[in-house]
Amino acid sequence: MLAKRIIPCLDIKDGQTVKGVNFENLKYAGDPISLAKKYSDEGADELVFLDITATNEGRKTTIQMVENVAKQVFIPFTVGGGVKTVNDIKALLRAGADKVALNSAAVKNPDIIKEASEEFGSQCIVIAIDAKKIDDDFYVFINAGQKNTGIKLLDWAKKIEALGAGEILLTSMDADGTQAGFDIAMTKLVSENVNIPVIASGGAGDKPEHFCDVFEYASADAALAASIFHFDLLPVPELKKYLREKNISIR
Repeated sequence: MLAKRIIPCLDIKDGQTVKGVNFENLKYAGDPISLAKKYSDEGADELVFLDITATNEGRKTTIQMVENVAKQVFIPFTVGGGVKTVNDIKALLRAGADKVALNSAAVKNPDIIKEASEEFGSQCIVIAIDAKKIDDDFYVFINAGQKNTGIKLLDWAKKIEALGAGEILLTSMDADGTQAGFDIAMTKLVSENVNIPVIASGGAGDKPEHFCDVFEYASADAALAASIFHFDLLPVPELKKYLREKNISIR
Protein backbone atom coordinates (compact mmCIF):
# COMPACT_ATOMS: atom_id res chain seq x y z
CA MET A 1 0.00 0.00 0.00
CA LEU A 2 1.27 3.47 -0.87
CA ALA A 3 2.02 5.71 2.08
CA LYS A 4 -0.74 8.19 2.90
CA ARG A 5 -0.03 11.92 2.63
CA ILE A 6 -0.87 14.82 4.95
CA ILE A 7 -1.40 18.08 3.05
CA PRO A 8 -1.97 21.52 4.58
CA CYS A 9 -4.06 23.77 2.34
CA LEU A 10 -3.71 27.52 2.12
CA ASP A 11 -6.71 29.37 0.71
CA ILE A 12 -5.41 32.70 -0.58
CA LYS A 13 -7.37 35.95 -0.87
CA ASP A 14 -5.73 39.35 -1.44
CA GLY A 15 -2.32 37.77 -0.81
CA GLN A 16 -3.25 36.42 2.63
CA THR A 17 -4.31 33.02 3.95
CA VAL A 18 -8.00 32.86 4.88
CA LYS A 19 -10.41 30.21 6.10
CA GLY A 20 -14.20 30.02 6.15
CA VAL A 21 -17.06 27.63 6.84
CA ASN A 22 -19.03 26.10 3.93
CA PHE A 23 -17.10 28.46 1.59
CA GLU A 24 -18.34 31.58 3.44
CA ASN A 25 -17.42 33.95 6.33
CA LEU A 26 -13.72 34.07 5.56
CA LYS A 27 -11.28 35.10 8.28
CA TYR A 28 -7.55 35.85 8.25
CA ALA A 29 -5.31 32.89 9.04
CA GLY A 30 -1.77 34.13 8.42
CA ASP A 31 0.92 34.96 5.89
CA PRO A 32 1.08 32.24 3.20
CA ILE A 33 4.86 32.25 2.80
CA SER A 34 5.50 31.94 6.56
CA LEU A 35 2.90 29.19 6.89
CA ALA A 36 4.32 27.31 3.91
CA LYS A 37 7.81 27.33 5.40
CA LYS A 38 6.46 26.21 8.77
CA TYR A 39 4.62 23.24 7.25
CA SER A 40 7.62 22.27 5.13
CA ASP A 41 9.83 22.31 8.24
CA GLU A 42 7.27 20.33 10.28
CA GLY A 43 7.19 17.43 7.84
CA ALA A 44 4.03 17.98 5.80
CA ASP A 45 4.15 15.81 2.68
CA GLU A 46 2.86 18.40 0.25
CA LEU A 47 1.14 21.79 0.20
CA VAL A 48 -1.83 23.12 -1.75
CA PHE A 49 -2.35 26.82 -2.50
CA LEU A 50 -5.74 27.88 -3.82
CA ASP A 51 -6.34 31.46 -4.91
CA ILE A 52 -10.02 31.17 -4.03
CA THR A 53 -11.28 34.44 -5.51
CA ALA A 54 -9.26 34.45 -8.75
CA THR A 55 -11.95 32.80 -10.90
CA ASN A 56 -14.82 34.98 -9.68
CA GLU A 57 -12.65 38.10 -9.97
CA GLY A 58 -11.62 37.13 -13.51
CA ARG A 59 -7.88 37.12 -12.85
CA LYS A 60 -5.01 34.67 -12.70
CA THR A 61 -3.15 33.26 -9.71
CA THR A 62 -0.30 35.51 -8.60
CA ILE A 63 2.94 34.23 -10.12
CA GLN A 64 5.00 36.23 -7.63
CA MET A 65 3.52 34.31 -4.71
CA VAL A 66 4.33 30.99 -6.38
CA GLU A 67 7.94 32.07 -6.93
CA ASN A 68 8.25 33.18 -3.31
CA VAL A 69 6.83 29.88 -2.02
CA ALA A 70 9.18 27.87 -4.24
CA LYS A 71 12.16 29.60 -2.62
CA GLN A 72 10.98 28.71 0.89
CA VAL A 73 9.73 25.12 0.72
CA PHE A 74 11.36 21.82 -0.16
CA ILE A 75 8.26 19.67 -0.58
CA PRO A 76 5.94 19.41 -3.60
CA PHE A 77 3.22 22.02 -3.87
CA THR A 78 0.11 22.41 -5.97
CA VAL A 79 -1.33 25.75 -7.08
CA GLY A 80 -4.85 26.51 -8.29
CA GLY A 81 -7.26 29.37 -8.81
CA GLY A 82 -8.06 31.23 -12.01
CA VAL A 83 -6.21 28.71 -14.18
CA LYS A 84 -7.90 28.68 -17.59
CA THR A 85 -5.37 27.79 -20.29
CA VAL A 86 -2.41 25.52 -20.98
CA ASN A 87 -0.25 28.67 -20.95
CA ASP A 88 -1.48 29.47 -17.43
CA ILE A 89 -0.40 26.00 -16.33
CA LYS A 90 2.99 26.41 -18.01
CA ALA A 91 3.55 29.76 -16.26
CA LEU A 92 2.79 28.29 -12.81
CA LEU A 93 5.03 25.25 -13.37
CA ARG A 94 7.84 27.55 -14.56
CA ALA A 95 7.37 29.70 -11.46
CA GLY A 96 8.06 26.66 -9.27
CA ALA A 97 4.76 24.82 -8.74
CA ASP A 98 5.03 21.02 -8.94
CA LYS A 99 1.38 20.51 -9.85
CA VAL A 100 -1.46 22.73 -11.04
CA ALA A 101 -5.08 22.36 -9.96
CA LEU A 102 -7.96 23.05 -12.33
CA ASN A 103 -11.56 23.32 -11.24
CA SER A 104 -14.07 25.60 -13.02
CA ALA A 105 -12.00 25.75 -16.22
CA ALA A 106 -11.93 21.96 -16.51
CA VAL A 107 -15.73 21.75 -16.26
CA LYS A 108 -16.19 24.48 -18.86
CA ASN A 109 -13.52 23.05 -21.19
CA PRO A 110 -12.72 19.39 -20.40
CA ASP A 111 -10.31 19.19 -23.36
CA ILE A 112 -7.81 21.25 -21.36
CA ILE A 113 -7.25 18.19 -19.13
CA LYS A 114 -6.17 16.07 -22.10
CA GLU A 115 -4.05 18.85 -23.60
CA ALA A 116 -2.32 19.63 -20.32
CA SER A 117 -1.65 16.04 -19.32
CA GLU A 118 -0.16 15.32 -22.75
CA GLU A 119 2.09 18.38 -22.63
CA PHE A 120 3.23 18.32 -18.98
CA GLY A 121 2.48 14.76 -17.84
CA SER A 122 -0.59 13.66 -15.92
CA GLN A 123 1.34 13.76 -12.63
CA CYS A 124 1.27 17.59 -12.87
CA ILE A 125 -2.47 17.88 -13.42
CA VAL A 126 -4.79 17.87 -10.41
CA ILE A 127 -8.52 18.29 -10.88
CA ALA A 128 -10.17 19.97 -7.90
CA ILE A 129 -13.82 19.05 -7.44
CA ASP A 130 -16.17 20.90 -5.09
CA ALA A 131 -19.22 18.74 -4.50
CA LYS A 132 -22.38 18.83 -2.45
CA LYS A 133 -25.13 16.36 -1.66
CA ILE A 134 -28.52 17.18 -3.14
CA ASP A 135 -31.33 14.72 -2.47
CA ASP A 136 -29.70 11.30 -2.89
CA ASP A 137 -26.65 12.16 -4.99
CA PHE A 138 -23.55 14.36 -5.07
CA TYR A 139 -23.21 17.17 -7.59
CA VAL A 140 -20.27 19.22 -8.88
CA PHE A 141 -20.15 22.96 -8.18
CA ILE A 142 -17.92 25.60 -9.77
CA ASN A 143 -17.07 29.30 -9.32
CA ALA A 144 -15.92 28.86 -5.71
CA GLY A 145 -18.96 26.75 -4.90
CA GLN A 146 -21.48 29.28 -6.21
CA LYS A 147 -22.81 27.44 -9.26
CA ASN A 148 -24.32 23.96 -9.44
CA THR A 149 -23.27 22.40 -12.75
CA GLY A 150 -25.89 19.65 -12.56
CA ILE A 151 -23.10 17.13 -13.22
CA LYS A 152 -23.07 14.08 -10.96
CA LEU A 153 -19.85 13.71 -8.99
CA LEU A 154 -19.01 10.15 -9.99
CA ASP A 155 -19.68 10.81 -13.69
CA TRP A 156 -17.27 13.74 -13.58
CA ALA A 157 -14.60 11.84 -11.61
CA LYS A 158 -14.58 9.02 -14.16
CA LYS A 159 -14.51 11.45 -17.07
CA ILE A 160 -11.52 13.43 -15.81
CA GLU A 161 -9.61 10.22 -15.15
CA ALA A 162 -10.25 9.13 -18.75
CA LEU A 163 -9.05 12.52 -20.00
CA GLY A 164 -5.70 12.14 -18.24
CA ALA A 165 -5.99 13.81 -14.82
CA GLY A 166 -3.32 12.56 -12.45
CA GLU A 167 -5.10 13.23 -9.18
CA ILE A 168 -8.42 14.41 -7.72
CA LEU A 169 -8.69 16.98 -4.94
CA LEU A 170 -12.18 16.29 -3.63
CA THR A 171 -13.78 18.88 -1.35
CA SER A 172 -17.06 18.30 0.43
CA MET A 173 -18.86 21.63 0.53
CA ASP A 174 -21.17 20.29 3.24
CA ALA A 175 -18.26 19.43 5.53
CA ASP A 176 -15.97 22.36 4.64
CA GLY A 177 -14.77 24.26 7.70
CA THR A 178 -17.08 22.41 10.08
CA GLN A 179 -14.25 20.44 11.74
CA ALA A 180 -16.76 17.60 12.24
CA GLY A 181 -14.83 15.06 10.16
CA PHE A 182 -14.32 14.29 6.49
CA ASP A 183 -17.25 13.29 4.29
CA ILE A 184 -16.62 9.54 4.32
CA ALA A 185 -19.48 8.62 1.97
CA MET A 186 -18.48 11.14 -0.70
CA THR A 187 -14.78 10.29 -0.53
CA LYS A 188 -15.41 6.55 -0.59
CA LEU A 189 -17.70 6.87 -3.61
CA VAL A 190 -14.94 8.45 -5.68
CA SER A 191 -11.84 6.68 -4.36
CA GLU A 192 -13.33 3.24 -4.87
CA ASN A 193 -14.45 3.97 -8.43
CA VAL A 194 -11.37 5.62 -9.96
CA ASN A 195 -7.77 4.45 -10.29
CA ILE A 196 -6.03 7.76 -9.64
CA PRO A 197 -5.19 9.17 -6.18
CA VAL A 198 -7.93 11.01 -4.30
CA ILE A 199 -7.16 13.76 -1.79
CA ALA A 200 -9.95 14.12 0.78
CA SER A 201 -10.76 17.71 1.71
CA GLY A 202 -13.33 19.45 3.89
CA GLY A 203 -14.26 18.80 7.50
CA ALA A 204 -11.02 17.87 9.24
CA GLY A 205 -11.16 18.67 12.95
CA ASP A 206 -8.61 18.53 15.75
CA LYS A 207 -9.37 14.84 16.33
CA PRO A 208 -6.69 12.72 14.65
CA GLU A 209 -9.36 10.01 14.30
CA HIS A 210 -10.83 12.05 11.46
CA PHE A 211 -7.74 11.31 9.39
CA CYS A 212 -7.62 7.70 10.48
CA ASP A 213 -11.25 7.27 9.39
CA VAL A 214 -10.84 8.81 5.94
CA PHE A 215 -7.82 6.60 5.23
CA GLU A 216 -9.33 3.39 6.62
CA TYR A 217 -13.01 3.70 5.69
CA ALA A 218 -12.93 5.90 2.58
CA SER A 219 -9.67 4.70 0.97
CA ALA A 220 -8.36 8.25 0.51
CA ASP A 221 -4.76 8.49 -0.68
CA ALA A 222 -4.17 11.81 1.06
CA ALA A 223 -5.98 14.09 3.48
CA LEU A 224 -5.99 17.86 3.27
CA ALA A 225 -6.81 20.34 6.03
CA ALA A 226 -6.51 24.03 6.74
CA SER A 227 -7.91 25.49 9.97
CA ILE A 228 -6.55 22.84 12.31
CA PHE A 229 -3.03 23.40 11.02
CA HIS A 230 -3.22 27.20 10.68
CA PHE A 231 -4.43 27.66 14.24
CA ASP A 232 -2.24 24.90 15.75
CA LEU A 233 -5.21 22.79 16.82
CA LEU A 234 -3.50 19.63 15.56
CA PRO A 235 0.15 20.10 14.50
CA VAL A 236 1.41 17.97 11.60
CA PRO A 237 4.08 16.10 13.67
CA GLU A 238 1.49 15.19 16.33
CA LEU A 239 -0.94 13.92 13.70
CA LYS A 240 1.71 11.82 11.96
CA LYS A 241 2.79 10.28 15.26
CA TYR A 242 -0.82 9.24 15.97
CA LEU A 243 -1.27 7.70 12.52
CA ARG A 244 1.93 5.68 12.83
CA GLU A 245 0.75 4.37 16.20
CA LYS A 246 -2.44 3.23 14.43
CA ASN A 247 -0.30 1.35 11.89
CA ILE A 248 -1.31 3.60 9.00
CA SER A 249 1.49 3.82 6.45
CA ILE A 250 2.51 7.45 6.45
CA ARG A 251 5.41 9.25 4.80
